[in-house]
Amino acid sequence: MRIDGYRYTWRLPLIVWQALFFIGPLMLMVAMSFWLVRNYRMTPDFVFDNWDRMMSRSFFWDAYEVTLVRACVAAVLATLIAFPASYALAFKVSDTVRRWAIFLLVVPFFTSYLVRIYAWQVLLAESGPINAVLGFGGIGPFSMLNSGFGTMVGYMTLVLPLVIILQTTSLAGIDRNLIEAAWNLGASPVRTLFRVIIPAAKVGLIIGAVFAFILSFGDFVSPFYLGGSKPPTLSILIIDTTKSGQQWPLAAVVAIMMIVTLFVVAVAAVGAAYGRRRS
Repeated sequence: MRIDGYRYTWRLPLIVWQALFFIGPLMLMVAMSFWLVRNYRMTPDFVFDNWDRMMSRSFFWDAYEVTLVRACVAAVLATLIAFPASYALAFKVSDTVRRWAIFLLVVPFFTSYLVRIYAWQVLLAESGPINAVLGFGGIGPFSMLNSGFGTMVGYMTLVLPLVIILQTTSLAGIDRNLIEAAWNLGASPVRTLFRVIIPAAKVGLIIGAVFAFILSFGDFVSPFYLGGSKPPTLSILIIDTTKSGQQWPLAAVVAIMMIVTLFVVAVAAVGAAYGRRRS
């Protein structure tokens, strides 16, 4: 077989990058999950003690359930909240307005995510501006910090601009002739939306939801600073585990379970997005 050197030369940087920054650390983490900690020092070994200890603990599965449910809720909320804005940017405004809107959606990423979360701490506090405004109407004050609501606000801060951008790009690429054909055949706007627009933009909608799930599933900042770490998520569990006697192998078990979950979700989402529609 003849090897195409030109093609593989251009692929080499990507292969090297993946090997150095993903495959290598992942293999080290998998190996570390079988090591032991003796006298606060890790000892290379090949035992299943760490897996048995973590998989048999109820607090791990409680944290796993909390993390999975919150990530699913964040993905659904981000998709539903973003769609009206994406629809308006794709079909109701000019190309110039759309480009400026996408630019403004990118602007929040110029600042640190942690700084934005600190700002939400001030806004959501019981004596903060939001409760002060609600107090004028005789409502509140509400305890929005150290709760699931605060965590979800942080998740939306992280993922919503990205989901809007992905949805807008997908919706703007729909062939307008399909929509006009649906109208000419007597389809109502609602029927056109669900039978033409959403199926045509399926890939963008699913990919946006998957990005929201992945970012929320692995986020540490929002559940820690806005959710109060109670109940803990898997990312917080990793921090707590490493602090208790340098238990890096136990933390590696949690991290591997997170990676496996994200891999399964990503593969299922890609299959749903690009799979052929059944007849």
